[in-house]
Amino acid sequence: MWFIAEGEIVHPSFLKSKIFAGIALTILTVAFTFPMVAFHGTLNKIHENRVDEISPLAVEVWNLYSKGRYISTTTPKEAHHDLMKMIENSSEIGVASLPLWAVSLEAPNYPKKAFPEGIPVFFHFDGYSGEVHEMNTINHYVGMDPMWVGGTIEREIGIYALLLLSLGMVLFIAYNKKIFTYIMIVPALLPVLFIADYSYWLYWFGHNLHDWGAFKIKPFMPTVFGDGKIAQFTTHSYPTVGFYLLLLIAFFSLLAILARNKAMRESKEHE
Repeated sequence: MWFIAEGEIVHPSFLKSKIFAGIALTILTVAFTFPMVAFHGTLNKIHENRVDEISPLAVEVWNLYSKGRYISTTTPKEAHHDLMKMIENSSEIGVASLPLWAVSLEAPNYPKKAFPEGIPVFFHFDGYSGEVHEMNTINHYVGMDPMWVGGTIEREIGIYALLLLSLGMVLFIAYNKKIFTYIMIVPALLPVLFIADYSYWLYWFGHNLHDWGAFKIKPFMPTVFGDGKIAQFTTHSYPTVGFYLLLLIAFFSLLAILARNKAMRESKEHE
């Protein structure tokens, strides 16, 4: 059934494509873009002792987005999910956006009682969270670079890339032009792009080991998905909430593309 918009007969699939794209854009904004923008630069201010320059918005956003997420076992309970108290206690503080992937290590020297989840680290578009300091210590033990060495360009441009992508999705929603359909291919491929980039950096870290490691191991490919073994460590690498939301973004983006293509094809046939 066709409908009339601004005096023109419009195919209903145009409306469907806008709804699907709107859902994808909303998920992208709430889960990633908004917290990334609101918290942008805050970790630098913490590390440079410029705490008084942290905006109230950044504090509120971090407190909200940290709820239900892993907090280091060394953080006092009264400081959980309270950014300013965590700063006062020199606690491990990660970024605010939702995590995409979770990696944890288990070893005899990290007892379950002290570390019930092993040594977990979470990967985000704009950084890390979890036991980052401890993970870097372990990496140094086997001659591996600290985590911040990898993905520097991705972390620097991530916020701008998502803002640009969001603008493209807004244009797709606002205009029924074929050129904007190609923009939706990017959010449809986000899970694949993330996995490819994540896998590349795992390979890079595992094949660029240094002599400073106290424990010598041969170059290796860390486990991308599933359970593995590195020296005496058992590793676990699995997607987490953010990646599942990426899959939803990809799903609705694909539906938007299909609906738009159908609308344009059948509109031409109707002419």
